[in-house]
Amino acid sequence: MRPIIVGIVVIAGIVSVAGYVVSPYFTESVIDEARPDNLMMLAPPVDSDDINLHDVQGGLLAHPPTHEGRFVGVGDGIHDAQGMARVLLLDDQSQVLRLEDFRSTNGPGLYVYLSADIRASDFVSLGDLKANQGNQNYPIPAGTDLEKYDKVLIWCKPFGVLFGHAELMPQ
Repeated sequence: MRPIIVGIVVIAGIVSVAGYVVSPYFTESVIDEARPDNLMMLAPPVDSDDINLHDVQGGLLAHPPTHEGRFVGVGDGIHDAQGMARVLLLDDQSQVLRLEDFRSTNGPGLYVYLSADIRASDFVSLGDLKANQGNQNYPIPAGTDLEKYDKVLIWCKPFGVLFGHAELMPQ
């Protein structure tokens, strides 16, 4: 009788772990956060024919991203990330990483990192990925060196797996 109970407990444990690992792949989460409304503003240039009126507020022009890059998935057919990563300067001189038109495959324990490499050996964590689809904002800690931490990673922390990255280029 005891071996049957032990077997049932072991099988229940295996099924629970498998359910935890596999379930995120079948769920989608969507978020649509607005661009921060306190973007650094600049006076428009004298020759304003090329201005996008969407970016003009009160006669001022929203500061363009300081850095940006396009996500590239790892190409293994399982893990993927797409969209844009942009660093926006706010009027208090703080910075926000904004993921726009973002989409990734889902997985357990996904985080957003600013990293010096795509192996996440030296990184600054911006926190949990809020959703695997949509526009989202992440405050960047003051003093973060974007010349060093110039890659945005979507990283599965429990398994140490990269889903995709964007290389941030100065604008």
